[in-house]
Amino acid sequence: MKRKKFILPEEQMPTAWYNLLADMPNHPRPYLNPKTRQPITEADLQVILADELARQELTTECYVEIPEEVQEIYRIWRPAPLVRAVGLEKALDTPAKIFFKNEGVSPVGSHKPNSAVPQAYYNHKQGVRRLTTETGAGQWGSALSFAGHHFGLDVEVFMVRVSYDQKPYRRLMMNTWGAACHPSPTNLTPSGRAARMADPHTPGSLGLAISEAVERALEDPEGTRYCLGSVMNHVLLHQTITGEEAILQMQMADAEPDVVIGCIGGGSNFGGIAFPFLRQNFCEGKKMRIVAVEPESCPKLTRGVFQYDIGDFSGYTPLIPMYTLGHEFQPSAIHAGGLRYHGAGAIISQLLQDGAIEAQAVPQTETMRAGVLFAQTEGIIPAPESTHAIAVAIREALRAKIEGREKTILFNLSGHGTIDLYAYEQYLGGHLQDFVPTDEEIARTVQMLDKII
Repeated sequence: MKRKKFILPEEQMPTAWYNLLADMPNHPRPYLNPKTRQPITEADLQVILADELARQELTTECYVEIPEEVQEIYRIWRPAPLVRAVGLEKALDTPAKIFFKNEGVSPVGSHKPNSAVPQAYYNHKQGVRRLTTETGAGQWGSALSFAGHHFGLDVEVFMVRVSYDQKPYRRLMMNTWGAACHPSPTNLTPSGRAARMADPHTPGSLGLAISEAVERALEDPEGTRYCLGSVMNHVLLHQTITGEEAILQMQMADAEPDVVIGCIGGGSNFGGIAFPFLRQNFCEGKKMRIVAVEPESCPKLTRGVFQYDIGDFSGYTPLIPMYTLGHEFQPSAIHAGGLRYHGAGAIISQLLQDGAIEAQAVPQTETMRAGVLFAQTEGIIPAPESTHAIAVAIREALRAKIEGREKTILFNLSGHGTIDLYAYEQYLGGHLQDFVPTDEEIARTVQMLDKII
């Protein structure tokens, strides 16, 4: 009988996060201050981030210790299981071995608390009273609401309007943990009011929601700080507990991945699974393929440009060297709301520029078809974001079948989709369409970057 689950005991949970910057052959270019155009400093970041998070954003130390208070909350669900997808293997009739890291076992159903908990902790230690943030599909907003409650912090979430309307149970989760959740754009901030005036029916975007959250934080510089769930280095740092656990669990399975796959919006879930395995490529000479999967409707890695761009719509965040479609890009209202971000994090962008990782874009209907097959064979209904990784894992497994060779595939199941059933209703009812931006649409928002630098 094939072993199904590989579970680390709590005492073997990693006690440090891994910082890929320590081992990267080429570091990303520095963030730039959006006002001075000079390299960003800790002091610049401390205007909106907790001091320790600002330090972690710029550090190049190899490992950062996980505080015991954070480890204690992690133990509610960590270590998360590694699972062999034997049902999916059988359905595909493939010689490939397929493993997935199940991050959907967290209280909020996704990988996002891996960073939300330490961010809330460091703000609490600094004496901050309130946190503001944005959220796309609602996973991050739920996670910060959960984490903020643990440390007695007020949390205010700006949720991209299309997801706010599609996913009412996500915002109810936030409310249950005591957070306020607003559909972005709102009338509460200058950025929100301007966007609503320009287009009263706008579905919103992550870049715009970020602007709103930052503006609210800047209203109270003493008691409020901004938190974000992806893109920036400290967020990806916290997520590496996923890959650190996965390495130990793959050893338990007596297997080593030939390919590691993660979906990508800004980069948190992808970086979490990929970075520790990239360390093995860089430091041990291994040759694992590392694949980032994005929607065809928001193809920054596969069709974007590599240059400086701001992380939000209004220019409050640093200028980041990234693969981007331009911060004014408005992606289609697909169900994978967490993957609708216009750019990728600096580390991930540099890795792609250097050829250390690959990128693939997949259509919405293929991803949902993969999600249904996964649910039928493995019993877990995956989040729409996670179905992108599943779709490419299936592609790899079918390729192994055609080639008649064994292959070991690992992907990150970034979350479950029990609260995202509207997407499945639309798919099963035959109502989903594939949205692919034209070259002209992308060129229009990319050309607007000329005024950035």
